[in-house]
Amino acid sequence: MARWCYRHRLVVLLLWVGALFGLGFSASTAGTDYANVFSLPDTDSKSAYDLMEKAFPARAGDTDTVVWKVDDGTVRDQDVRSRLQPALAEIAKMKGVGDVADPYTDGGATQISRDGRIAYAQITFTEQANAVPKELVQDVVDTAQAAERDGLQVELGGQAILRVQEPPAGLAEMVGLAAAAIVLFLAFGSLFAMLLPIGVAIFGVGTGLFSTQLLSHVTDVPDLAPLLSSLIGLGVGIDYALFIVTRHRRGILRGADPEESAVTALNTSGRAVLFAGGTVCIALAGMLVTNLRFLDGVVIGTSLTVVLSVLAATTLLPALLGLLGPRVLSRRQRRRLAAEGPEPERASGLAARWSAGVQRRPRRIATLAVVVMAVLALPVLSLRLGATDQGNNDATTTTRKAYDLLAQGFGPGFNGPLQVVATGGDTATLVKDIEATPGVAQAASLPPARGVTVIQVVPTTSPQSEQTDDLIDTLRDDVIPRAGATAHVGGVTAVSKDFASVTGDRLPLFVVTIIGLGFLLLLVAFRSLVVPLTAAVMNLIAAAASFGVLVAIFQWGWGLDLLGLGKEGPINAFLPVIMLSLLFGLSMDYQVFLVSRMHEEWVHTRDNARAVRVGLAETSRVINSAALIMVCVFLAFVLSGDSGAAMAGVGLAVAVALDAFILRTALVPAAMHLLGNSNWWLPAWLDKRLPHLAVEPQEEAAEAVGQEGHASVIHGFVRTVDGDPLEGAAVTLLSRGGRQLDRVTSLADGSYILAVPSPGTYLLATAAPSYGSRARHVVVADGPLVHDVELTEGEMDTVN
Repeated sequence: MARWCYRHRLVVLLLWVGALFGLGFSASTAGTDYANVFSLPDTDSKSAYDLMEKAFPARAGDTDTVVWKVDDGTVRDQDVRSRLQPALAEIAKMKGVGDVADPYTDGGATQISRDGRIAYAQITFTEQANAVPKELVQDVVDTAQAAERDGLQVELGGQAILRVQEPPAGLAEMVGLAAAAIVLFLAFGSLFAMLLPIGVAIFGVGTGLFSTQLLSHVTDVPDLAPLLSSLIGLGVGIDYALFIVTRHRRGILRGADPEESAVTALNTSGRAVLFAGGTVCIALAGMLVTNLRFLDGVVIGTSLTVVLSVLAATTLLPALLGLLGPRVLSRRQRRRLAAEGPEPERASGLAARWSAGVQRRPRRIATLAVVVMAVLALPVLSLRLGATDQGNNDATTTTRKAYDLLAQGFGPGFNGPLQVVATGGDTATLVKDIEATPGVAQAASLPPARGVTVIQVVPTTSPQSEQTDDLIDTLRDDVIPRAGATAHVGGVTAVSKDFASVTGDRLPLFVVTIIGLGFLLLLVAFRSLVVPLTAAVMNLIAAAASFGVLVAIFQWGWGLDLLGLGKEGPINAFLPVIMLSLLFGLSMDYQVFLVSRMHEEWVHTRDNARAVRVGLAETSRVINSAALIMVCVFLAFVLSGDSGAAMAGVGLAVAVALDAFILRTALVPAAMHLLGNSNWWLPAWLDKRLPHLAVEPQEEAAEAVGQEGHASVIHGFVRTVDGDPLEGAAVTLLSRGGRQLDRVTSLADGSYILAVPSPGTYLLATAAPSYGSRARHVVVADGPLVHDVELTEGEMDTVN
């Protein structure tokens, strides 16, 4: 497929351009139909909601609030009324505004605070918040705030108002792409090579978002899904293309024809991309076991975007490589290639030195990495799930100011009242008992309808306070049963508490599911029990440390002002499920790319130390570059204007940074050095029963062994650079597919002799303690071949 896409590059490019513009036109014509469906069966708040919906059908439109405060006098003063009443009357006449509840009308006295300095009006639109035109919302904001003067503050709050505070659509994505472009240019030194991953990511994310938008018309997709889809799509799209382009460039630099290099890159790194994309989708699908309908649409949108990003990396990218040819290299690299010839197959530079350092001091490095991750994970013990609201917005926003004014004038609990929905019993006694309950500021019963009575309860504490959660439990467990009433506690605050409880209860099953599926995939791919077990442990360590940092920032408030992320509060209840899915998927990506290179070397040499050293040396630089790109993309979502997306962006950025720079670069290779050959252990009975799913390309058929007599032999001496013989060096003969054909150790004079089954090309690998290793392809004709090997202390060759 890679060769076909390379040779028919214009056809492939036109097909992708047509798909992107076709889906874009269809999506823009159809519009959006996102729906936030919070289904919490068998919860008290869901029972309350069902009764409310039956007895008091909700108004069709979104209700927002205008709040004003005077520094002197009261809001009843004529000069204040003369400014606010005309503004509210003008808002009421706007097309799309259904009703304005004015505190200056009959029955509006409850909308004025006890000290008379704060009042509010409720504006009900004819549509839900997402459907209200931004132009109308901006007109409402401008009209209301035009009534301000010195000593009179006017602020607005609500979901529709929140939309006009959001940065321009696509700002986070553009900033993330710009940061990724800078990192790619520094990594490649070539404008064309930098544009390749960016282009692939744009096509993958674009088609994914348009497809998700179309699917919103046939299934429930929350409005958070496209934001998370673009977040994860940009990250994996750029990273997957980066891995393939890096392998392709390395092939050209080592003398391969551009077409053959592209085919080889897709047949090696491309296979790892397919496998890694599958693990991400499986991790995302793990959200379905929580049985939370809100997350179903998130799974659809994010998984579809990942699949299309993988498809773009494996079809569109080889076509683009065909268009560029050798220009995928920088000018300097092309000049050097022409002048000096192909580069040797040898890892060098900082990555090779770090890899050798990890091999020399695995215990020290592993201990240091574990201590760092443990310290970062400590705050996770204080994790409290809940829901963020406009009280967590930045202090400079009008929604946050309106929230604070309402809390100041009417109590902290006014922004999150509870609704006790009663269907039987003595409601009058129930109201009195609720009023006498500690933590209740006020309770008022609304006129009953269809046998249902609603009691509005305003707590003395804020919606996010632990005392409010305790109050809900007290009402459910003590107050309502003691009054002999049949009632349920609902409202936004109660729904958030129940959502957090349900999520917390189902989180262990979710974690076990995605860890177990990832374990099975790696077990089949790498034919090892230890490699997937190591990956599972590392994933749990990364999750604990990243959530520890998240708690310290968003729950404890460390650095929130510096980051401009508003006020501290609980961690969004839906975030652990979404973030763990993405984290396990992405960390599995890095594990696959790292270990697949190690496994490739292990198959060729059967030398664990060499395999780990070479694998880390060749992949650490690209893994760190990919992680840096992801960190930039995720952090850019702080600019999205959505607190949930900002929290997810910061959490994922921290998780990816810790996973790539500490776990995959230090702890994983150190642990694999300590474990030795047991890394690749798999019981024979299990090996026979497991299906074969190779991340690397299938090995070529080994040359026939067991013929009568040998076609020839390879013999020679193993020496140091000073010419001294090396005794005990392991010399291994392997087929081109990596199958071991013969293995000997050098004698006291450094001599060795290997049996060759037939003429052909073989791989000769030589390794000696403290002298590193060397691997070379050798061509054996009809007669014996003399091949001397010179080993340098600390030298490291690679096998491809």
